[in-house]
Amino acid sequence: MKQGISDDFSLGVKLFTAGTAACIADLATFPLDTAKVRMQIAGEGQALLLTSAEGSVLAVRTSQPGLFQTVANIVRYEGARSLYGGLSAGLQRQMCFASIRLGLYDSVKSLYAGIFDGNNNKIGTSMNIGVRVAAGITTGALAVMIAQPTDVVKIRMQAGNNGRSSVRYSSTLQAYKSIASGEGAKGLWKGTMPNVSRNAIVNVAEIVCYDIIKDLILVSGYLRDGIPCHLTAATAAGLCTTLAASPVDVVKTRYMNSAAGEYKGAIDCAIKTFVQEGPTAFYKGFVPSFSRLVSWNIVLWVTYEQMKLHMKKLYGIE
Repeated sequence: MKQGISDDFSLGVKLFTAGTAACIADLATFPLDTAKVRMQIAGEGQALLLTSAEGSVLAVRTSQPGLFQTVANIVRYEGARSLYGGLSAGLQRQMCFASIRLGLYDSVKSLYAGIFDGNNNKIGTSMNIGVRVAAGITTGALAVMIAQPTDVVKIRMQAGNNGRSSVRYSSTLQAYKSIASGEGAKGLWKGTMPNVSRNAIVNVAEIVCYDIIKDLILVSGYLRDGIPCHLTAATAAGLCTTLAASPVDVVKTRYMNSAAGEYKGAIDCAIKTFVQEGPTAFYKGFVPSFSRLVSWNIVLWVTYEQMKLHMKKLYGIE
């Protein structure tokens, strides 16, 4: 993809393309995300719990199982379908969330470039990291403010009976209704601030790193603008994202999945996690998180770039 091409598309096309690519990535990697959530909430003063198909609760172990053991336990005691618990909420989240954070990124980057360095017409060749970071933070924060309820529902449904809340949900719609009636709007937007922090980091580490690494590869001439280039940049972006976002991600997951009154806030959740389990707790679920983010980034960026290429041909943009 040539830099700046996406700016020739309408806003609706940008949002739809980004959201669709993210949904495809979510479908491909959702079991890893579910395993990550289970591993992150394990150790909150309880054994790792799984439910049988009949609904009985089984204490599997008090120690932290690895990625493959977590997946195997979920399939064994809950069925393979549980690996996709909360998928509908996850897809709703991506259509709301990714369409904004990714679909608006180029437009916001161009806007900031025009403001800060007067380089709006040459944004494709600009390597201004500050402009890109500012754009990543802006679109990431905006996306969270709009899509937070879908994230809360996704986390709680993925947690299953491992959740600290006494209420479990039979469907996505029932989850929205239950949280809204029991906890009000505040419950649907629970954990917004830690999620804003996380996604500001994620957007910078993921989108900005991909953007910069891809440009560096193209400028160096090592690879042409094609799938090998996109794969390389996506893998590097996935690693950067996992390293940067894992601590905030653990706190976000635990706080959003907590029962009412369990934590005073996200900072209290972080402090209790550190005191009770030590600093390594902030990297619980690192392996599935890394596996998921790298694979998710590869599927996302390759799909997104290919979709934009086809859109370019469809609209006759050269």
